[in-house]
Amino acid sequence: MFCRRLRRPNAAVRETSRRRRAIGVTRPAFELADVFRQYGPAYRSRRSVALRHLRVMRAVETCRTAVLGGHAEQCSQCDYTRIAYNSCRNRHCPKCQNRERARWLESRRGELLPVEYFHVVFTVPEQIARLAFYNQEAVYGILFRAAAQALLTIARDPKHLGAEIGFFGILHTWGQNLLYHPHVHFVIAGGGIGPGLEWVSCRPGFFLPVRVLSRLFRRLFLENLKQAFRLKQLQFWGEIATLASEPAFLHYLVPVENTAWVVYAKKPFGGPQKALDYLGRYTHRVAISNDRILNVSQGQVTFQWRDYRAEQKYKSRVMTVSADEFIRRFLLHTLPPGFQRIRHFGFLANRFRQQKLELCRKLLSNPAVELLPNPAQCRAASSVMQAQPFDSCPRCRRGRLIRIAILAAYRWPERPPDSS
Repeated sequence: MFCRRLRRPNAAVRETSRRRRAIGVTRPAFELADVFRQYGPAYRSRRSVALRHLRVMRAVETCRTAVLGGHAEQCSQCDYTRIAYNSCRNRHCPKCQNRERARWLESRRGELLPVEYFHVVFTVPEQIARLAFYNQEAVYGILFRAAAQALLTIARDPKHLGAEIGFFGILHTWGQNLLYHPHVHFVIAGGGIGPGLEWVSCRPGFFLPVRVLSRLFRRLFLENLKQAFRLKQLQFWGEIATLASEPAFLHYLVPVENTAWVVYAKKPFGGPQKALDYLGRYTHRVAISNDRILNVSQGQVTFQWRDYRAEQKYKSRVMTVSADEFIRRFLLHTLPPGFQRIRHFGFLANRFRQQKLELCRKLLSNPAVELLPNPAQCRAASSVMQAQPFDSCPRCRRGRLIRIAILAAYRWPERPPDSS
C-alpha cells in the first residue's frame, strides 16, 4: 500500500496499472506465487535447495489454490456462488499476513501511551552479515540481545535519561533490492519509569545519543559473538570455512572492532496514533510485497525499489533480474523455523507488561480510554475492511455468503515401495 503512493516512473509500471484496470480486480497483476509456479521447478532442478526453502516455495505456490482445499459459498439474497480456497498461512507469504497484522495491531492498541515515539535502527557491518548468513539463528539472537541491552543500559544512565524504557524490535534481513542486509528496527516510547517510580520524559525530538549507542552495541555484540564461538554455537562452512580456528576467527573480527557501526534514529513519530499507522504497514512485511512486482515474463522479473543512498531517497526505481536470481534473493530472507522476529523489552516485556503499563498510565495521569484511537480513526485506518466485510456478497452488497460445501485438499500420492 505504501508503494502505491509513489510516482511510478516508466512504461512498465503504467502497463501494470492498465492491466489491473482491464481485468477489473484490485489485487496485483503479478504475484510472488506466479514466479514460483513458472520458474520454481526449473530452479529446484538446477540447485540443491534447503528443506525450509522448499517448504516456503511450496506454501507460496499452493496458497489459495485447490491443492489446499477450500469451500463453496453462496449468497443468502441472490444466486451468486464462489469458490474460496484455503491460504497457506506461511509467514513468508505476501498474501497471508493481513489478518495476522490486524490481530497484532489490535493487541498493541491498548499499549499505546500519550507520548512521543521514536524509531531507532541497528545494523551490522558486512563482515558480520557474512557470519550471520551461515549462522542465522545464533547471530539474529545476538543482534536482538546486544541492541536491546545497549538501549536499556544507556537509558538507565542518569547522564542520559535515567529511566527504564519500553520498546519492541522487528528483525529485517533485506534491503529494497532484496539483497541480504540484516538489521533490527526498534519502536520506543519517549520516556520511562524513573527510580522513584515517576515518569521521566526525554527531550522533545531527541531520545538517546546514537554514537554512544553505536559504541556500546558494538562491544556487546562482539562479546556475545566471541562467547558463542567459544561455546561452539557457530558453524563454519562455505566461504567462512577458514574461520573455524580461534586465531583466524579473532583476526577476522579485528577490522570491525575499530570501525563505527551504523545506528541511526529516524524522525520521531510524534504521537501514539502516528506510531500505530506506521506499525500497520511495517510489522508483518515480508521481503517483497506483491504490489512491488511489476512484470513476470521471459525468464525475468521486474520489481519496484528505492535506493536510500541516492539523493532522492523516496524516488521509485525499477530493477529487472532473472527469475532464478529473484528466487535466490527472496529465499535469502527465509527465517529459521520458530524464530521470533518481533520481540518486546523493558516495561513492554511479556512478563510484567500489564502491571507496568498500568503504572505508566497512572504516572502520566491519563485514563486508559484516552490512550486509544477514537472510533473515527479506527474506521479510517481500516476503511477497506469496514466497507466490505469478508462475508458480504460482492454482487448484491446486501446478502451474506453462506458456506454450502467443503472442498477436500489434494492428497499427494504415497511414496512407492522400495524395489529392493
